Parts: sequence; C-alpha cells; structure tokens
Amino acid sequence: MDLELTNHVAVVTGGASGIGRATAETFAYEGADVALWDVAESVVGVADEIAAATGRGVIGLHVDVTQDESLVAAVRETSERLGPIEHLVHSAAIGSGKFGFPFTNLEPDDWLRCLDVNVMGMVRVAHAVAPAMIDRRTGTFVFLASVAGQIGSQTDPPYSAAKAANVNFAQCLAKDLAPHGIRVNTVCPGMVETPLNKSVWQAWHDQQPEGQRLSYDEWAGEKVRKVVPLGRWQTPQDVANTCVFLSSAAAANVTGQTVNVDGGFVMHW
Repeated sequence: MDLELTNHVAVVTGGASGIGRATAETFAYEGADVALWDVAESVVGVADEIAAATGRGVIGLHVDVTQDESLVAAVRETSERLGPIEHLVHSAAIGSGKFGFPFTNLEPDDWLRCLDVNVMGMVRVAHAVAPAMIDRRTGTFVFLASVAGQIGSQTDPPYSAAKAANVNFAQCLAKDLAPHGIRVNTVCPGMVETPLNKSVWQAWHDQQPEGQRLSYDEWAGEKVRKVVPLGRWQTPQDVANTCVFLSSAAAANVTGQTVNVDGGFVMHW
C-alpha cells in the first residue's frame, strides 16, 4: 500500500527513543523527511542514524514541550531545514515516578510535573504547529495517549488522568480543525517495553516489602499474561505503524478517533 508520504515533512516529539523513535524511522522509510524533537541529548545522534539508514532528511532538535519559546524555535528551524510541517506525532510523555495505588501514596504536588508535560505539553505543541497547517488547509496530528487513560489505571493516577485528557483534547482539536482539512487522532498503546513502562515497574518495586518484590521481567510478564488477551507484548513498531497509517492518505477519512494498539487489553476490562 502506498501511504503517499514521500517528500512529506513529519515531526515526532519524544523521537529519541521508544515509540517516538520507531515512528520517526517508519516515516522515513515511507519516504518522509522527519524532525525529531526531544529533550534528550541523544536526539541528534538518533536522527543521524535514521538518516543514514533511510537516506531521508532527518534532523534532531533539542526541544522542551513545556516551553513555548522552545517550540516556536523548533517550528521555525524545522520549516527552514525541511519545509512546512505536514504531520505531527506527539509521543513525548512522562510518568509521575511514583507508585500511585492507593492515590494517597502521592501528594497533590506530585501531579504537577506529569500534568505539565503530558497535558500542557500537548496543548503547547498544538498551539505551536496548528496555525501554519490552518493557513495551508492541510495536516495531521496523532497524539499518543494510553489504555491507562481509558480504564482508570491505579498504578500512576497522574499519568492515567493526563492520558484521559489527551484523548479528550484530541477530540476537541479534531472538531475545531476539521473545517480546515486537518485530521486529529489518538493512539493508545497497551503493554509496550519502553523506558516509561520500566519506570512504572521501578516505582511499584521500590514500595513493595522485600519478600514481595518481582523483577521487571516477572512483573511485566505476569501482567501481560493476565490482562492482554493476545498474551504478548505490543512493540514500539506496532504502535508506530498505526501512527504513520493515521497520518497517511490511506486514512484520509479518519479523524477524531481513538485507536488502541493493546492486544485486546481494554476489551479485557
């Protein structure tokens, strides 16, 4: 299937690792030029690796999605070096870093950084990128949420609540931007082996009595067996494939949708 992405310009936030990196690579293999936006120092090297592997124009920019000035500068540099931004996949996110069951394990202030990155980061990215798309009357957004935002996951309430907000705000954007020819969708990963997933285990692990602690492989494997009907991990590439599809001409009539890449996790609930 030709996704008709050749010579398009895509931006992937959180592009230096995990789902973001897999998404950036997939865009490039489909013929797009890609800007990776990330706070990680490794972002430039990752971009160079993808460029070498795919032969596409790929750049890495140090970007903080909580800072408007950083985003404005990133939009400007991306447009100057690659061209107008046609597709945005927003993958940048963090957890609270604490095990939140029960929620009283956390203080209200433990929520603030997670909400700033995961909710306001999405808002700021949309404000930075949408105006030029509106002027050109074309573009796509895909926002990474999580099944945690659909089932009220008790593991990390700030993260879970933020991901629910991602889904809702994406629907607001889809309605606002549809008259301008811009599509907005959300993808919800399930159990994916990423640094963020491992940080959730670490927060749980550190609060367990020593005799009840499980290794990451034990903890995650047990969870996959219990709650994922297909009985296997989802991979960053699984999620990336869906993000790129939703950005493509093959999904030209799809907007305002939430697509779960979760092995049936939410169906289980």
